[in-house]
Amino acid sequence: MDARMPNEDAANVEASSTLAERTYLQLREDIITAKLAPGTPLRETELMRRLDVGRTPVREALLKLQCDGFVDVNGRRGTFVTNIDISDLSAIYEARARIESWATRLAAERLREPERREAQDLIKELAAFAAPPEREPLLALDRRIHRFIYRAAKNPYLYGTLDHYHNLSLRILHVATRRFPELMLGLDAVLHEQTLMLEAVCRGDGETAERIALHHVLSFEQDVRRVI
Repeated sequence: MDARMPNEDAANVEASSTLAERTYLQLREDIITAKLAPGTPLRETELMRRLDVGRTPVREALLKLQCDGFVDVNGRRGTFVTNIDISDLSAIYEARARIESWATRLAAERLREPERREAQDLIKELAAFAAPPEREPLLALDRRIHRFIYRAAKNPYLYGTLDHYHNLSLRILHVATRRFPELMLGLDAVLHEQTLMLEAVCRGDGETAERIALHHVLSFEQDVRRVI
């Protein structure tokens, strides 16, 4: 007979779930930032050793990453980080363009004073970037700006959808700017555009914020297409 109390079982399940979630988040971040490049084989034993976790958290994390579209599982060949092709680029940015621009309009219409101050702080951070901006700090700030917009829209379902699409497109951004450094030349315009977008959100100007957000998403897809 198992002598453990029910609350001990619950605690063990929670600890296992937390470990699996941490494993998932770490692997997802490594894939998004291209530390694990497209096509990289993902072997369970190597991941267990590198992340210092057991087999179950690794398997759960890989299953979740497969559902996200970051991992490809092939019974014969093994498990790999998914590759990126031009059809991925089109599909992801097509989905983001309309949904994200609408979310930006909602953010402008639903903004509260604490969020307005947060947006103003982000504008100051954008202004502080030297020209040309460094890639990693700029991509990190870009990520924070998008997450801010998603939160400010105050729709948890919309947030989850946009967070997923932005993670996919952020990986494309990391991979593309590493392979094609000339893409960095256009990032000064990104800084200016994001500043205008946040200013419109702060004013409560949903129409302008939506228009700028739409252009912001579509213009980067066009820039990537020109070099791929």
